Amino acid sequence: MADPATRERPAASSALSAGQARYEDDLYTWVNEQVALLRAGRLDEIDAANVAEELSDLGAEQYRRLESALEVLLMHMLKWDHQPQRRSRSWRLTIREQRQRVEKQLKKNPGLKSRLSEAIEDGFALGRTRAAREMDIEPESLPSTCPYGWDAIMEREFEAEQS
Repeated sequence: MADPATRERPAASSALSAGQARYEDDLYTWVNEQVALLRAGRLDEIDAANVAEELSDLGAEQYRRLESALEVLLMHMLKWDHQPQRRSRSWRLTIREQRQRVEKQLKKNPGLKSRLSEAIEDGFALGRTRAAREMDIEPESLPSTCPYGWDAIMEREFEAEQS
């Protein structure tokens, strides 16, 4: 015996089943179908659970982009401070580039500002590990928490001369 909900809306039910299969097998096609349904106002046909999941993932991806820029930025700041003999123009330019990426992410996603402390902490933890690996030292020989405040992260000058 058929489920009453299926009997009442067979087209929507089969569309959702097909939509679910496309979601699992062809994300690109599924996304385009969901966009078309939204634009057409056919909200009852939307694959709501998976749309919600994808939107959540999109928000998480924006955080990861911020965290990643901070990771590279903080890694280079650590290397600058702990390997003065190896300072280079390349490191300065990488710091500048990553600052621009951080600024761009925060400009495009102002809601991330509420998670900035967390992103700095997460980015530093990863950056510290990468810096240690690149410097061929143990991570424990670097600060365990981020030694840089926001102003230093985004505005500190890095001179070509060794200090």
